[in-house]
Parts: sequence; structure tokens; C-alpha cells
Amino acid sequence: MSAAPLVTPDGRYLVVRGRLWRRTDPRLDEATRASIVHELMEARRAKKTALADDDAAAVEAARARVDAAKTSLGERGPVWWDDDAPDETRRMARNTRYADWFATVGPDAATN
Repeated sequence: MSAAPLVTPDGRYLVVRGRLWRRTDPRLDEATRASIVHELMEARRAKKTALADDDAAAVEAARARVDAAKTSLGERGPVWWDDDAPDETRRMARNTRYADWFATVGPDAATN
């Protein structure tokens, strides 16, 4: 069983192998979130199938579906917080405003 992912103190990001990834918008109700996640998984399966079939048009269509779902979840596109803080997705935590906090969570955090 794997440990729960590390989350920044403000709840905006997951930390995976030291890198920040934006979390789902917490304002989404559970039914909406579940529906979007279902669509995301369907789109990912469609992409896998399209890649296996070497169907470039279907790959692009599936990628667009994945992007739309991730945007609907708040993981891409405009940030879901309203304090004008910048989006630091994909940046290494040690190189962001979370650096001091990240240094205190221990070396195991970088391997999540």
C-alpha cells in the first residue's frame, strides 16, 4: 500500500518526486468531480487504444478530451484560487515559494 501523496500546506498542489502538480478544485461537488474523473479515464483509455491502432486523428481527439477533463477539474487552465498567487505546476518544489516548507518535510517527500 502506498502512502498518501504529499500536499502543500495551502492544499493547492500534490508533490510527486519533488515536483508540484495542481490539485483538483476543492469547490467541485463529489458527483461533478466523479463524473469528470470518469470522462478523464475514458479519454485516457481512448488515447491508449488510438496509439495502439496508430490512428493519429484519434490520438489527437483523445488528447483533447483529456485536456478538457483536466481543465474541468481545475488541474489545468485558469487557477481555481483567487489570491493572485501564480501557478507553479510542474516546478520543482525546492525552486518555488514552498521551498522552506518542502525542506522541512524530509528526504522521503521527494520520492513520492
